[in-house]
Amino acid sequence: MDQQDGNGAGDAGNERLAKKPFTLTPGHRAVRSFVLRQGRFTEAQQRAFDALWPRFGLDYAPADRGGQPRDFDAVFGRSARRVLEIGFGNGEALRFAARQDPTRDYIGIEVHAPGVGRLLNALGDDGSDHVRLYHHDAVEVLEHEIADASLDEVRIYFPDPWHKKRHNKRRLVQPQFAALLVRKLAPDGRLHLATDWQDYAEQMWDVLDATAGLRNRAGTRGHVPRPDWRPQTHFETRGQRLGHGVWDLLYDRC
Repeated sequence: MDQQDGNGAGDAGNERLAKKPFTLTPGHRAVRSFVLRQGRFTEAQQRAFDALWPRFGLDYAPADRGGQPRDFDAVFGRSARRVLEIGFGNGEALRFAARQDPTRDYIGIEVHAPGVGRLLNALGDDGSDHVRLYHHDAVEVLEHEIADASLDEVRIYFPDPWHKKRHNKRRLVQPQFAALLVRKLAPDGRLHLATDWQDYAEQMWDVLDATAGLRNRAGTRGHVPRPDWRPQTHFETRGQRLGHGVWDLLYDRC
Protein backbone atom coordinates (compact mmCIF):
# COMPACT_ATOMS: atom_id res chain seq x y z
CA MET A 1 0.00 0.00 0.00
CA ASP A 2 2.54 2.46 -1.06
CA GLN A 3 2.57 6.09 -2.03
CA GLN A 4 3.50 5.62 -5.69
CA ASP A 5 0.36 6.73 -7.37
CA GLY A 6 -1.23 7.77 -10.64
CA ASN A 7 -3.88 10.40 -11.21
CA GLY A 8 -6.22 8.46 -13.49
CA ALA A 9 -8.74 11.13 -14.48
CA GLY A 10 -11.13 8.99 -16.49
CA ASP A 11 -13.77 11.60 -17.32
CA ALA A 12 -12.43 14.82 -18.79
CA GLY A 13 -15.59 16.56 -17.69
CA ASN A 14 -15.00 15.71 -14.06
CA GLU A 15 -13.07 18.77 -12.93
CA ARG A 16 -12.25 17.40 -9.50
CA LEU A 17 -10.42 14.40 -10.93
CA ALA A 18 -8.76 16.44 -13.65
CA LYS A 19 -6.77 18.30 -11.01
CA LYS A 20 -3.72 16.89 -9.29
CA PRO A 21 -4.64 15.51 -5.84
CA PHE A 22 -2.27 17.88 -4.07
CA THR A 23 -1.15 21.48 -4.19
CA LEU A 24 2.28 22.97 -4.61
CA THR A 25 3.23 26.14 -2.81
CA PRO A 26 4.50 28.66 -5.39
CA GLY A 27 8.27 29.05 -5.18
CA HIS A 28 8.66 25.99 -2.93
CA ARG A 29 9.75 22.55 -4.07
CA ALA A 30 9.08 19.84 -1.51
CA VAL A 31 10.53 16.33 -1.48
CA ARG A 32 7.53 14.03 -1.70
CA SER A 33 7.16 10.39 -0.74
CA PHE A 34 5.27 9.50 -3.91
CA VAL A 35 5.26 10.06 -7.64
CA LEU A 36 2.11 10.39 -9.68
CA ARG A 37 1.82 7.97 -12.56
CA GLN A 38 -0.97 7.45 -15.06
CA GLY A 39 -2.82 4.33 -13.98
CA ARG A 40 -5.62 2.33 -15.53
CA PHE A 41 -8.84 3.97 -14.41
CA THR A 42 -11.83 1.75 -15.17
CA GLU A 43 -15.35 2.86 -15.98
CA ALA A 44 -16.52 1.27 -12.72
CA GLN A 45 -14.00 3.33 -10.75
CA GLN A 46 -15.11 6.48 -12.55
CA ARG A 47 -18.72 5.71 -11.73
CA ALA A 48 -17.67 5.21 -8.11
CA PHE A 49 -16.21 8.72 -8.01
CA ASP A 50 -19.28 10.18 -9.69
CA ALA A 51 -21.82 8.40 -7.47
CA LEU A 52 -20.05 7.72 -4.18
CA TRP A 53 -17.55 10.54 -3.64
CA PRO A 54 -20.27 12.83 -2.19
CA ARG A 55 -21.03 10.11 0.37
CA PHE A 56 -17.54 8.91 1.32
CA GLY A 57 -15.14 11.51 -0.04
CA LEU A 58 -13.64 14.60 1.58
CA ASP A 59 -12.20 17.37 -0.56
CA TYR A 60 -9.05 19.00 0.74
CA ALA A 61 -10.28 22.52 1.39
CA PRO A 62 -8.77 24.19 4.48
CA ALA A 63 -9.15 27.62 2.91
CA ASP A 64 -12.93 27.16 2.92
CA ARG A 65 -12.77 26.89 6.72
CA GLY A 66 -10.46 29.83 7.25
CA GLY A 67 -7.51 27.50 7.78
CA GLN A 68 -9.21 25.66 10.64
CA PRO A 69 -9.11 21.86 10.98
CA ARG A 70 -12.11 19.91 9.76
CA ASP A 71 -14.91 19.19 12.24
CA PHE A 72 -15.07 15.40 12.04
CA ASP A 73 -17.86 15.20 14.61
CA ALA A 74 -19.98 17.05 12.06
CA VAL A 75 -18.69 14.90 9.19
CA PHE A 76 -19.56 11.60 10.86
CA GLY A 77 -22.53 12.83 12.88
CA ARG A 78 -21.05 11.55 16.12
CA SER A 79 -18.09 11.81 18.49
CA ALA A 80 -15.97 8.67 18.29
CA ARG A 81 -12.36 7.57 18.33
CA ARG A 82 -10.76 7.92 14.91
CA VAL A 83 -8.23 5.89 12.95
CA LEU A 84 -6.24 7.31 10.04
CA GLU A 85 -4.66 5.08 7.40
CA ILE A 86 -2.08 6.74 5.17
CA GLY A 87 -1.54 5.29 1.69
CA PHE A 88 -4.32 2.70 1.77
CA GLY A 89 -3.60 1.40 -1.74
CA ASN A 90 -6.56 -0.65 -2.92
CA GLY A 91 -8.23 -0.27 0.47
CA GLU A 92 -8.12 -3.91 1.54
CA ALA A 93 -6.93 -3.24 5.11
CA LEU A 94 -9.12 -0.17 5.59
CA ARG A 95 -12.22 -2.00 4.41
CA PHE A 96 -11.42 -4.96 6.68
CA ALA A 97 -10.93 -2.68 9.71
CA ALA A 98 -14.14 -0.74 9.12
CA ARG A 99 -16.18 -3.93 8.83
CA GLN A 100 -14.64 -5.38 11.99
CA ASP A 101 -14.91 -2.25 14.12
CA PRO A 102 -17.92 0.02 13.52
CA THR A 103 -17.42 1.76 16.88
CA ARG A 104 -14.58 3.91 15.53
CA ASP A 105 -14.48 6.29 12.58
CA TYR A 106 -11.95 5.64 9.81
CA ILE A 107 -10.19 8.16 7.59
CA GLY A 108 -8.13 7.02 4.61
CA ILE A 109 -5.67 8.98 2.48
CA GLU A 110 -4.47 7.86 -0.95
CA VAL A 111 -3.27 9.67 -4.07
CA HIS A 112 -3.75 6.70 -6.39
CA ALA A 113 -7.08 7.33 -8.10
CA PRO A 114 -7.81 3.72 -9.18
CA GLY A 115 -7.30 2.54 -5.59
CA VAL A 116 -9.64 5.24 -4.29
CA GLY A 117 -12.26 4.26 -6.86
CA ARG A 118 -11.97 0.60 -5.93
CA LEU A 119 -12.45 1.34 -2.23
CA LEU A 120 -15.38 3.66 -2.92
CA ASN A 121 -17.18 0.78 -4.62
CA ALA A 122 -16.39 -1.54 -1.70
CA LEU A 123 -17.63 0.97 0.88
CA GLY A 124 -20.82 1.40 -1.10
CA ASP A 125 -21.37 -2.35 -1.07
CA ASP A 126 -20.68 -2.52 2.68
CA GLY A 127 -22.61 0.59 3.65
CA SER A 128 -19.67 1.69 5.81
CA ASP A 129 -20.75 5.22 6.60
CA HIS A 130 -18.11 5.51 9.33
CA VAL A 131 -15.38 5.82 6.67
CA ARG A 132 -14.23 8.91 4.78
CA LEU A 133 -11.51 9.20 2.13
CA TYR A 134 -9.10 11.86 0.95
CA HIS A 135 -7.60 11.78 -2.55
CA HIS A 136 -4.71 14.04 -1.62
CA ASP A 137 -1.19 14.32 -0.22
CA ALA A 138 -1.09 12.90 3.33
CA VAL A 139 1.27 15.52 4.75
CA GLU A 140 -0.97 18.38 3.67
CA VAL A 141 -4.07 16.63 5.04
CA LEU A 142 -2.36 16.07 8.39
CA GLU A 143 -1.11 19.62 8.60
CA HIS A 144 -4.29 21.43 7.60
CA GLU A 145 -7.32 19.14 7.94
CA ILE A 146 -6.74 17.21 11.16
CA ALA A 147 -6.65 18.79 14.60
CA ASP A 148 -3.77 18.12 16.99
CA ALA A 149 -4.25 15.28 19.50
CA SER A 150 -7.37 14.06 17.69
CA LEU A 151 -6.42 10.62 16.35
CA ASP A 152 -6.75 7.36 18.24
CA GLU A 153 -4.45 5.59 15.80
CA VAL A 154 -2.39 6.15 12.66
CA ARG A 155 -1.66 3.22 10.34
CA ILE A 156 0.97 3.16 7.59
CA TYR A 157 1.14 -0.20 5.85
CA PHE A 158 3.87 -0.97 3.31
CA PRO A 159 4.82 2.56 2.31
CA ASP A 160 6.99 2.92 -0.79
CA PRO A 161 10.48 1.76 0.30
CA TRP A 162 12.35 3.88 -2.27
CA HIS A 163 14.93 1.13 -2.12
CA LYS A 164 17.68 2.88 -4.10
CA LYS A 165 19.93 4.66 -1.63
CA ARG A 166 19.85 7.94 -3.53
CA HIS A 167 16.05 7.90 -3.19
CA ASN A 168 15.91 7.17 0.55
CA LYS A 169 15.23 10.86 1.21
CA ARG A 170 11.80 10.34 -0.39
CA ARG A 171 10.71 7.81 2.20
CA LEU A 172 7.67 8.91 4.13
CA VAL A 173 9.03 8.09 7.60
CA GLN A 174 11.42 10.94 8.35
CA PRO A 175 12.02 12.90 11.60
CA GLN A 176 9.84 15.86 10.59
CA PHE A 177 6.97 13.58 9.57
CA ALA A 178 7.28 11.57 12.80
CA ALA A 179 7.00 14.77 14.84
CA LEU A 180 3.87 15.68 12.88
CA LEU A 181 2.31 12.31 13.71
CA VAL A 182 3.04 12.80 17.40
CA ARG A 183 1.19 16.12 17.28
CA LYS A 184 -1.87 14.54 15.72
CA LEU A 185 -2.08 11.49 18.00
CA ALA A 186 -4.12 11.66 21.18
CA PRO A 187 -2.16 11.13 24.42
CA ASP A 188 -3.17 7.45 24.48
CA GLY A 189 -2.88 7.06 20.71
CA ARG A 190 -1.06 4.39 18.74
CA LEU A 191 1.11 4.33 15.62
CA HIS A 192 1.23 1.09 13.61
CA LEU A 193 3.58 0.60 10.67
CA ALA A 194 4.33 -2.43 8.52
CA THR A 195 7.02 -2.97 5.91
CA ASP A 196 8.51 -5.91 4.02
CA TRP A 197 11.84 -4.14 3.48
CA GLN A 198 14.30 -4.71 6.33
CA ASP A 199 16.29 -1.63 5.34
CA TYR A 200 13.16 0.50 5.71
CA ALA A 201 12.35 -1.14 9.04
CA GLU A 202 15.83 -0.13 10.19
CA GLN A 203 15.15 3.46 9.15
CA MET A 204 11.78 3.42 10.91
CA TRP A 205 13.51 2.34 14.11
CA ASP A 206 16.22 4.98 13.68
CA VAL A 207 13.59 7.70 13.31
CA LEU A 208 10.76 6.61 15.58
CA ASP A 209 12.77 5.23 18.51
CA ALA A 210 14.42 8.67 18.67
CA THR A 211 11.17 10.66 18.36
CA ALA A 212 10.01 12.38 21.54
CA GLY A 213 6.50 11.33 22.48
CA LEU A 214 6.68 7.80 21.04
CA ARG A 215 7.44 4.54 22.86
CA ASN A 216 8.14 1.31 20.98
CA ARG A 217 5.80 -1.27 22.46
CA ALA A 218 8.30 -4.07 21.70
CA GLY A 219 11.28 -2.19 23.10
CA THR A 220 14.09 -0.45 21.29
CA ARG A 221 14.37 -1.71 17.70
CA GLY A 222 11.62 -4.19 18.40
CA HIS A 223 8.70 -5.44 16.32
CA VAL A 224 5.57 -7.50 16.99
CA PRO A 225 3.71 -10.32 15.25
CA ARG A 226 1.09 -9.14 12.77
CA PRO A 227 -1.88 -7.91 14.86
CA ASP A 228 -5.35 -9.29 14.16
CA TRP A 229 -6.57 -5.91 12.96
CA ARG A 230 -4.18 -5.93 9.96
CA PRO A 231 -5.19 -8.52 7.35
CA GLN A 232 -2.43 -10.41 5.58
CA THR A 233 -2.33 -9.42 1.92
CA HIS A 234 -1.93 -11.73 -1.06
CA PHE A 235 1.46 -10.22 -1.85
CA GLU A 236 2.56 -10.60 1.76
CA THR A 237 1.59 -14.28 1.76
CA ARG A 238 3.49 -14.86 -1.47
CA GLY A 239 6.51 -12.99 -0.15
CA GLN A 240 6.63 -15.03 3.03
CA ARG A 241 6.56 -18.23 0.98
CA LEU A 242 9.66 -16.90 -0.77
CA GLY A 243 11.32 -16.22 2.57
CA HIS A 244 10.73 -12.47 2.71
CA GLY A 245 10.28 -10.91 6.12
CA VAL A 246 7.55 -8.55 7.32
CA TRP A 247 8.03 -6.15 10.22
CA ASP A 248 5.10 -4.71 12.21
CA LEU A 249 6.11 -1.81 14.45
CA LEU A 250 3.81 -0.53 17.22
CA TYR A 251 4.38 2.76 19.02
CA ASP A 252 2.36 4.32 21.81
CA ARG A 253 1.95 8.07 22.20
CA CYS A 254 3.41 8.90 25.60
